[in-house]
Amino acid sequence: MAQLKRQKNHSTQVYFIRHGIAAERGTYEDDDQRPLVEKGILKTYKVAQRLASLKLHFDTLLASPLVRAVQTAEIICNTGLANDYQIFLPLAPDGNIHDWLDWLSNCQTAYQTIALVGHEPALSSWAQQLVYGNSNHQWILKKAGIIGIDVTDTKQALGKSHLFWLAPPRFIL
Repeated sequence: MAQLKRQKNHSTQVYFIRHGIAAERGTYEDDDQRPLVEKGILKTYKVAQRLASLKLHFDTLLASPLVRAVQTAEIICNTGLANDYQIFLPLAPDGNIHDWLDWLSNCQTAYQTIALVGHEPALSSWAQQLVYGNSNHQWILKKAGIIGIDVTDTKQALGKSHLFWLAPPRFIL
């Protein structure tokens, strides 16, 4: 009986993580191939190490297929914040929150903490939709920054989830 109650009241903490500092736009013919620059790699490692020192661990990590997001996901895994990552196409810049919500509703009870590595303005837009039901606010997720949202019901997540963390890298370090 206790397990049924837990599943009914199950909550998932979702961490929206923007990729680290990448090469300038226009420096690569295919924007999807822009990698993290050295400064971006170092800053992302520092942020990840700080999160690991707080004993944070993600049950699963989903990443955009773009190179800079994949590199960020690899850094997160290399610091022990997640065991592995999966490429998740809806996290690409033109992805749709409803595709992710469908995925989440199929596996929410399997995960207590989920990290999503992607891009702006999609990540802050998704987070705002979860909290407010729209994305009319002015949240800006800095590179290697984090937004934490508590999602309790994936079928009614939009406008009914709760913000618990919104931090640029400088506040984490």
